Amino acid sequence: MADRPATVLGGTRSGQGDQLADSMSAIVQDGYGTSDILRPAQIARPEVGPRELLVRVRAAGLDRGTWHLMQGKPRLLRLVFGLRTPKQPVIGRDVAGTVVAVGSEVVKFAVGDDVFGVAPGSVAEYAVAREDKLARRPANLTWEQAAVVPISGGTALQAVVDAGGVAPGQKVLVTGASGGVGSYAVQLAKSFGAEVTGLASAAKLDLVRALGADHVLDYAKDDFADGSRRYDLVIDIGGLSGLARLRRALTPTGTLVLVGGEGGGDWTGGTIGRQFRARLASMFGGQRLTSVVAKERASDYERLAVLLESGQVVPSVDRAYPIAEAADAMRYLESGKVRGKVAITVGSVR
Repeated sequence: MADRPATVLGGTRSGQGDQLADSMSAIVQDGYGTSDILRPAQIARPEVGPRELLVRVRAAGLDRGTWHLMQGKPRLLRLVFGLRTPKQPVIGRDVAGTVVAVGSEVVKFAVGDDVFGVAPGSVAEYAVAREDKLARRPANLTWEQAAVVPISGGTALQAVVDAGGVAPGQKVLVTGASGGVGSYAVQLAKSFGAEVTGLASAAKLDLVRALGADHVLDYAKDDFADGSRRYDLVIDIGGLSGLARLRRALTPTGTLVLVGGEGGGDWTGGTIGRQFRARLASMFGGQRLTSVVAKERASDYERLAVLLESGQVVPSVDRAYPIAEAADAMRYLESGKVRGKVAITVGSVR
């Protein structure tokens, strides 16, 4: 808890007119498992620490990382997030909302500010976020649009710009271009002046075109590694293609950036071993093979906010579910049918 009472709407945490309820509605999980484990609950409202803020949640976003945390897979995640049950029982990390309390050492935000970023346990009426994981919400975005930006958009920024070093005129391939990270990666590459090819399923190629891709490929029919075209930068999302095949799609001095990875073993998933092999292979030859372990940081959300406000990047929200239907939202995410992102509009689940 804060060293001094946190400022809140109507008073202070010390009881001088505090108008915030002591409890709140949330969607929780009591263990690890499928979407059926999710349930609405009335729980205690979280307290803020010195460098934290209490956010009245307006919308939350779902991503594959949240799904992995619900499942507790790969199992190595449990060493950090809880062995038998999650340390944070409330699901969600992406958030957009209004600040209603600030810790004693917070300097960037005040009560009443509209923000977006990362707040563990965001599928609830209130969530606590660290100051260094929030940015001011772009005024031209809806709550749902802002809520689906932080984790996926931040990951795409780190992959395309920071790790990939995208430059004007480069030929860029984005696999998984219609998903959460991919939808941002396509737009970011275009905003930096690249010629972008997006790989996705046939049913989602129209979305990839709408995101600004110059060329689209159907992953079921088109072989991006057939030698007909080589790319300066490949952003591989999801990890379903082998390294050898991805390298065949690169120019002799091209860059491959691995983002996440599905499949693989029950303990380590499809990420760790693949990233290790990529970095080892990068030591030989002219191609650069690297990977992104996404970081959650306000500086990235601030960079994204500039592009969002200018319209160069637009969040693609497939569906927005009311909080009471969070389990259905997670099932839809798991189905693989999502075009872009899924949001949850937060209201009472009493």
